Parts: sequence; C-alpha cells; structure tokens
Amino acid sequence: MTSIAPAPSPGDLSRQVRAAVARARHALGDPRAAVNLRWLRAVSGASNERLLDVLGELDGLAPIEEEIHRRHLAGGRANYAQLGAPFEMYALTRVLEPDHVVETGVSSGISSAHFLLALDKNRRGTLHSIDLPTRQRGPLLAKDESPVSIPPGLASGWAIPFRSPRWDLHIGDSATELPRVVETLTGIDLFLHDDLHTPERLALELATIRPKLHPGSAVLADNTNWTGDAFPTFAKEMHAKVYRRGTSYLVGLRLPTKPARRSPRTDPSPPA
Repeated sequence: MTSIAPAPSPGDLSRQVRAAVARARHALGDPRAAVNLRWLRAVSGASNERLLDVLGELDGLAPIEEEIHRRHLAGGRANYAQLGAPFEMYALTRVLEPDHVVETGVSSGISSAHFLLALDKNRRGTLHSIDLPTRQRGPLLAKDESPVSIPPGLASGWAIPFRSPRWDLHIGDSATELPRVVETLTGIDLFLHDDLHTPERLALELATIRPKLHPGSAVLADNTNWTGDAFPTFAKEMHAKVYRRGTSYLVGLRLPTKPARRSPRTDPSPPA
C-alpha cells in the first residue's frame, strides 16, 4: 500500500529550504550567499511557495557547488570577490523561465554556472555572456591585482565544472559585443550587469538592451555603489521600482506588466 505524505506547512517548508540553502552555501564556501526571499519575490513576481519550491532544489546542486569551491581554491581564490547571490540567480531563472538571459562579466563563472544550471533544469533558454578578461600576471595573485583576474592558463568561466550547450560566450568589451549580441535576439527576459562598474558603462548597457526588453523582463546590476544614478535613472524611465538586495549593492527591477501608478523609488529589502 502506498501512503502519501502530507504536504509540509509553510513554516516547515521554509525551515527545510533554509537548511538546503545553508548546505549549498557551505558547499560553495561563500558565507555571503544567503538568500533574500523578499528581494526574490519583488524582482520575480513569483509567489513564496514557488520560490521555496525551486530553492529546495539546491540540495541537489551540492556536488557542483563543492567542485566550484575546489576550483576556486586551486586557483588561489579562498575568499573570492564575485557575485554574492548565486542562488538568487538560479531561482530567478527557474521561475521566470527565460528564453534569453544576458550577462556582462563572467570571470570564474559563478553567476554563469547558476544561470546555466537553471536553464538546463528548465530545458529551455540560452545564456549570452560577455566577458573582457583581466589576466593574472603570475602564478599567485598579487596584492595590487583584482581577485576577478583569471589565473594563468585558464579562461573565462574557469571554475564552472560542466559545459552546457545553452552557453553563448563572447569574449570582448561589452561596449562592442553587447550591441552585436542584442541585435540577434528577439527579446531579453533577464539581464545582469557585472562588468565595468562605472556610471557611463552601466548607462550604455542599459540603453543597449532597452529595445529588447518587454513587460516582465528582470534587470539586475551589481556593485551599484560605483555606478551613480545610472540604474535609478533607467528605472524611472521604465516606470519600474528598484529593489536593493538587503544591505548589498546588488539591485534589481522587473518591468511592470501594468501601467505604473506612482513614481519609482528604491526599496531596501532586508534579508528574509
């Protein structure tokens, strides 16, 4: 006789997911990678139940997270300064089910890996990545070098332990490569800026992708403490509200599916 286990209560499910996130964070070796459920809900428009469901999948990713961590350690990156929200990238991709994800900035491939894992799980969509690598000068990272520099003999995405046919990687400056990529796309469902963090570059990238955005598109930018008013200005033009991920400088917006009723503002979202 087959017995059917009762569905867990929202509180129990939340605890289970919190434990899954903690295990994935430990496997990845990045204590910053806690999940902000409120930010995810605001940027995705998805329900708590749907988000908790996809975050529960993180337990299955532990072996991959461990290998990413191992590769970082082998590359001399014990404390790697890159996108601190990889699990949010996975969850956003799972719930938005995008056909086209575009990111500027790859480095070791933390964000790329989690976009790709979600696209493979969705069984649809392509990740279009643009990276202009900074090369590490010697076998060890010097104190005056950026931690996003690529170790000798390695390439953009060097910590990704798998290869996906859904990855469309372009090596070059986003000022020239992004327009070429965008021209080939019918639309952009999810975009992440994580390369040259200047007001001018972020404004240029946002202007470039703007014609291919649509109601419901999600747009993200990291390290916005260096990019001035570029993102809030864009949000105002698009009649969208800006959401900041807790106390970090990662922000996001989702283009409204209905006409805006009020002026946008930046809403800080403390960790859930």
